[in-house]
Amino acid sequence: MPKLRLPISFGAAALAVACTLLPFAAAQAQESDTLAKIKASGAITFGYRESSFGFSYLDGNLKPVGYSIEICNRIVEAVKTELKLPAIEIKYQAVTSANRIPLVQNGTVDIECGSTTNLVERQKQVAFSPDIFRYNVRMLVKADSGIRSIADLQGKTVATTSGTTSFRLLREADRGRSLEVNNLAGKDHSDSFLLVETGRAQAFVLDDILLAGQIANARNPKDFVITGESLRTENQSLMFRKDDAAFKALVDRVVSGMMKSGEMEKLYAKWFMSPIPPKGININYPLNAETKEAFANPSSKGI
Repeated sequence: MPKLRLPISFGAAALAVACTLLPFAAAQAQESDTLAKIKASGAITFGYRESSFGFSYLDGNLKPVGYSIEICNRIVEAVKTELKLPAIEIKYQAVTSANRIPLVQNGTVDIECGSTTNLVERQKQVAFSPDIFRYNVRMLVKADSGIRSIADLQGKTVATTSGTTSFRLLREADRGRSLEVNNLAGKDHSDSFLLVETGRAQAFVLDDILLAGQIANARNPKDFVITGESLRTENQSLMFRKDDAAFKALVDRVVSGMMKSGEMEKLYAKWFMSPIPPKGININYPLNAETKEAFANPSSKGI
C-alpha cells in the first residue's frame, strides 16, 4: 500500500504556528515590561487627574501637580538610575475614574499618579504601590442642609463621580433600612461638587480628603461641611500594569523608602497642610492615624 503523503507534517505545522505566535508573545511581554518600554522610548507616561486637589490636578499653567505627581517624579529618578539613562521624558495623559484602569491596561499610561483606591478586586486588572494615603469615605453637604447622617438622605439626590465605588458603599451601609435616594453621577470630582453647589444634588459621597480639597477651592468654603458616618476606610495608591515584577519592585522600593526616611510626611505637609497653587489655598487636612500607620508599615495588599 502506498504511503499517504501530507502536504506538510504535523510537526512542521506546529512549528509554523509557533513561529507565527512568537512576535505576538514578544509584543505582549514587552507591553508588560514597563522598564523595557521606557528604555526603548526614552519616555514614561503619567496618568493624572484634573481635579483631585492636593493629589493630582492642574495648576494655573495647566500643568499636572500634586502629592501623587511628586511621588511619581521620585520614581522616575530611580528609573533613570536603574536604566542608566541621563534623562527620561515625562508625558501626561488625563484620566478619569471611569477610564483610568483601561488606559493603564492598554499601555497608554505607564503609571497613574492620581487618587485611586487599591481594591483587591482591581488587582485582577492592575497592580498598586504601597498605600500613599488612607482616608474615610463620607459625604459633603451644604452647611445649612440639616443633613448629618446617612438616614437624613432619605428622598434626596446624591452625587458621586463616575467610576468610583461611592454609591455602592452607600448602598452597602444602608443595607436593611431601604433608604430611597437618587444617584446623579458627575464626570469628575469638580463636576460632582458642582451638582451640590448648584442644588441639583444634596450630598456628594467621596473620600474625605478629596472632599476637603473641593471645599478649600470653593467660592464660599464655609457654605459646606463634611459629615456623616464613615462608609469605609480606604487606601489610596499609585497604579500600574500587573505582572511586571521588576517595575513593581522599583516602585515599592522608592515609595517605602520615602516613608521610612520621613520624606513622605514632609511631602504630605507640603500639599495638605500648606498653601498650594494656583490660589494659595491650604486644604488643612492633618495627617490622620490611618495614614501614619501606612507610612510606618508600607503595604500594597489592598482592601
